[in-house]
Amino acid sequence: MKPFQNKPRRHRGFTLIELMVVVAVVAILAAVAYPSFMSQTRKARRSDAVATMARIQQDQERWRASNTTYAASVAALTAIDTSLTTSSEKGYYTLATAASTTQPATSYTVTATAVSGSSQASDTGCTTLTITVTNASPDYTPTGCWSK
Repeated sequence: MKPFQNKPRRHRGFTLIELMVVVAVVAILAAVAYPSFMSQTRKARRSDAVATMARIQQDQERWRASNTTYAASVAALTAIDTSLTTSSEKGYYTLATAASTTQPATSYTVTATAVSGSSQASDTGCTTLTITVTNASPDYTPTGCWSK
């Protein structure tokens, strides 16, 4: 028996080609998954506007219970809801409301506009959400942006 007998070597690890194949597969998956992920994220962030707009609707009805018209602005609604501001709770949208100009005001519009520079500004077709309430009947536009 020889004291230093050559044992067959085992090769461990990955070759460069195997590594590059894995990198290519991951890149393709990321290119497909990322836009879908961002689309779902924007859709989920719309709930920030929807929740605040629903709160404004409730405040408008409380305002109307005490007055003969709807409030003309979000600032006027702060008299009954002191925590209400012109931006949504998480800050993705800017909100505004306007009552009809005819007296007594029997309709109003609440508008949520995506904040410029945020990812919501890239929410194609849904950067501005609107609720128009006429005689207590709401109309939601654009309709495809309101998940129910």
